[in-house]
Amino acid sequence: MGTPLPVTAPDSRRWKALVFIALAQLMVVLDATIVNIALPAAQSDLGISDGNKQWVITAYALAFGGLLLFGGRIADLWGRKQTFVTGLIGFALASALGGAAQNEAMMFGARALQGLFGALLAPAALSLLAVMFTDAKERAKAFGIYGAIAGGGGAVGLILGGFLTEYLNWRWTFFVNIPFAIIAAVGAVLVIREPAGGRNRSPLDIPGVLLSTLGLVSLVYGFTRAETNGWSDATTIGLFVAAAVLLFAFVAVEARVKHPLLPLRVVADRNRGGVYASLGLAVIAMFGLFLFLTYYLQVVKGFSPVKTGFAFLPMIAGMITGSTQIGARLMTRVPPRLLMGPGFLLAALGMGLLTQLTVDASYPALILPAQLLLGLGMGTAFMPAMSLATIGVEARDAGVASAMVNTSQQVGGAIGTALLNTIAASATTAYIADHAAGAGNPQLLQAQAMVNGYTHAIWWAVGILLVSATLALTLINTGVPGAGSAPAAGSGEGAEDEIKVPVVAH
Repeated sequence: MGTPLPVTAPDSRRWKALVFIALAQLMVVLDATIVNIALPAAQSDLGISDGNKQWVITAYALAFGGLLLFGGRIADLWGRKQTFVTGLIGFALASALGGAAQNEAMMFGARALQGLFGALLAPAALSLLAVMFTDAKERAKAFGIYGAIAGGGGAVGLILGGFLTEYLNWRWTFFVNIPFAIIAAVGAVLVIREPAGGRNRSPLDIPGVLLSTLGLVSLVYGFTRAETNGWSDATTIGLFVAAAVLLFAFVAVEARVKHPLLPLRVVADRNRGGVYASLGLAVIAMFGLFLFLTYYLQVVKGFSPVKTGFAFLPMIAGMITGSTQIGARLMTRVPPRLLMGPGFLLAALGMGLLTQLTVDASYPALILPAQLLLGLGMGTAFMPAMSLATIGVEARDAGVASAMVNTSQQVGGAIGTALLNTIAASATTAYIADHAAGAGNPQLLQAQAMVNGYTHAIWWAVGILLVSATLALTLINTGVPGAGSAPAAGSGEGAEDEIKVPVVAH
């Protein structure tokens, strides 16, 4: 487990620091969805072809997903506060470049730069929380707020993106990041004090950086390409093979080098491994759902972008309630698996309701209660997951452990969008083929086929959430944080080690 850090008095400014860390996290999360709403207008203005429009999303996802482990290691090496502020400033400049884009090359470059600086920012933000909040009850509250933002920020992006695109201009979906970043950076400089002794000053593992970055980029791009070119496309298959070879080589290198980019002790721990696996799968289900509901409400129901954004409010409310009222209150009383497992099951129940979608389904009777259940379940599960992912790691590994949480979410999001969208498209095509002969109204047939495709994919999402719940309940076996009731899994040091865990983590 490593030598625990000496217990020090909590930082008196930690709650003020949380405000700026949460603001930065909100900016990164909402940026993932805010651009989706603005994409049609930006495509038209900049003359981006249909074949290339996916690169507005893909350039960001590749840079962000591929460089997260590197970003987490830089935070451990360089200092989390310094990495956090650098990430914020860089993200603001990249957003300004995107908002001022005059052609597709400028736009794609800006999105890649946003992803790069996001990969510095996201793990630094989470690891700052991990090292600043050491008391179990305070940690529960802090991670409750962070979890609610991580879960609900995407839906906030849909509302904000709808407003900005409809009433101002698509460029403001980029420019809006600049005040967020400036406020968070100034606040961080003035308020955040990183605890001493938590840096990892060992040399950077260059082979690990190259192998992990290329492996994750190949994996994310493989799923992105599968969505547009199909699973049997030769390049898609080649990317998956390359990802498997590169990531296998990465693990082999990390097991042998003296100062690994990702110490295998971080992921080998049963509890953290359970968090990364169950969270990554849950995000697969959630990202697909955001996509389907957005299209269902706008294309089938005829909602405007703003109305669509507001239609997601019940999910945000559910996530905030689940994180701050259920998860945070119970985290210091019950083991994490008894929050995560039931949370994912509740989300699966909400997802299950959405399998009943029809062309004329009622929003108040079906979609609203389904969103509430989904939000409550995911909020309840996300909060202990975020906290548990960094509990038990040595302070010098906090950045890279935080990066693994973000990596599982980012890769899960890429997989979810591609996998579920492909399933939906196949089911839609099959439905049209089966019903075309007797169709009286081609537009109605198209709408029915789309909804049939969505419900097929949503059934898969239900199954994925059930697997998430099973993994959380079976793999995660740690006791109540800080209670000393159970040994830290993977430590082999008995109950005494569990009492040290919050101190070791921070």
